Parts: sequence; structure tokens; C-alpha cells
Amino acid sequence: MNTIEVKGLTKKYTDFCLDNIELALPTGSILGLVGENGAGKSTIINLIMNAIKSDSGQISVLGIDNQSKEFNNVKNDIGIVLDEAYFPEVITPKHVNVIMKNTYQNWDEKLYYEYINKFSLPLTKAFKNFSKGMKMKLAIAVALSHNPKLLILDEATSGLDPMVRDEILNIFNEFTRDETHSVLLSSHIVSDLEKICDYIAFVHKGKLIFCEEKDKLIEEYAIVKMSNSDFEVIPPEAIKGTKKSKFGVEALVLKSNISSAIATEHTTLEDIILFLAKEGNN
Repeated sequence: MNTIEVKGLTKKYTDFCLDNIELALPTGSILGLVGENGAGKSTIINLIMNAIKSDSGQISVLGIDNQSKEFNNVKNDIGIVLDEAYFPEVITPKHVNVIMKNTYQNWDEKLYYEYINKFSLPLTKAFKNFSKGMKMKLAIAVALSHNPKLLILDEATSGLDPMVRDEILNIFNEFTRDETHSVLLSSHIVSDLEKICDYIAFVHKGKLIFCEEKDKLIEEYAIVKMSNSDFEVIPPEAIKGTKKSKFGVEALVLKSNISSAIATEHTTLEDIILFLAKEGNN
């Protein structure tokens, strides 16, 4: 079963088009959504949450069409953190608990305070005096404290230092140990996605380049470094991106399309995305 299914999703603006997006988030998994600023990641998330209307396509979340009346009830099962945390400036974490108790049917006060302590957030400090990292941690604590089945996170780790990011990523991992839980994580920090994601969806200029199992991607692609003359033996269909200089060629290739006699180097998710994005700009 898929927690999120997106089929034929299109949204047109005057200067941008999200074009025929197809992706799925299998239940119990973490799907990383990656792409440059303006690629369409936030637009996809807004469309999934029905915050904006699509021009065409279908979206189901937790088995429910997001255009249906029933989707309002489904929102109780979704924890969402956007790239900015939005709370009134004078509110404190203590006030947040009172508000959320009257907002979510499944609000878990005990769990909320456990996260507040875990993140070392001051209970009575006004939100306006929080650092960006503290604001994000408060938003994450709220998202996790009403027993959601799905977390949707749009650049939720972008304002955090590496140690805190690692702590947060571990929490997301723990969340999906329950096989009924799933995470959609949008981030420009590719190393974070490589660390915890099961699947990766790469969006570039409004188009979906791929939505694949992460380990399969890493296994399929490789890097070759050769002289310009030696590079001529690489079949064109194997080449997915190149960097050329006077010293030679560095290329992203499909391992299955080249001879096993050719020396290759291990590639990373970041290599794959950078090469494919560069190729797409040519």
C-alpha cells in the first residue's frame, strides 16, 4: 500500500509549470523530495495538502482522495512542518500545548513535553525570541505529538546545526519503525536524504527526473574518469552527464551499459543529482 500516490499532477503558472508528476510513497518508508530552489518541491507539497488546486491529476493520501470531504479528517493523521515555523510571536511552548489540545483529536500532551525536554526548549520563552533552529524544533515537536501516520516535512532541517540535524533525522527514522508510519521529506541537504531515505524523487524545473529506490540508484550509476580519447569507448546510451576539462572527462554512467573492464568509482546521491541536473540544463 502507498501512503501517498500522485498521478499526472500538473499545475501551471505564468512563469512555471509543474508537469505531469508521478510519484508514490510506500507505507512504512521515507521518500526524499529533492531539487533546486524553484524546482516545484513546495508546490507538490501544497498540492498534496490541497492548499492549492491542481490543473490536472489525482492525489490520494492515506487511501483518501485529497479532493474529497473525507480528507479534512485525514489531516488529523498528518504532521506537517514547513520551511518556516508559523506561531504568534508572543506564544510560548506552554501556550502551544493548550492550543494543540483543542486542535488535534489525538493530541498527546505527555509526548509533546517529552519532545520539548529532548529539544531543550524553554517552556515560557516567547516564540519571537527563539532562534530559527528552536522554531523548527518546536514545529517538529508539534508535528510528532498528535500520533500522525504521515509526516510531511518541507526543509525541516535547514536551519539546524549538523548535530541537531542528526538527532532530528534519527527521530524520523524511529518514527518509521512503526510500519504504518511514513515520511515525505523535502530538503536541499542531499546528504541528509541519502542518510535516511528509502526512496528519492528528483524534481528539476517542474519535471520529475526520477522517483526510485535510493539503494537501486546508487547501484545503477557510477563515475568514470578518463582521458578525452579513452572516453570515446563509452557507449552514448550509457552516459548520463559529463564534466569535461583539458585534463579529461568525468562522467556519470549506467553501469549496466558499459564493459566491466572499464574502471568505475562509487557514486553518491549528490553526484547523481548534480550530473543529471547539469545534463538537463544543456
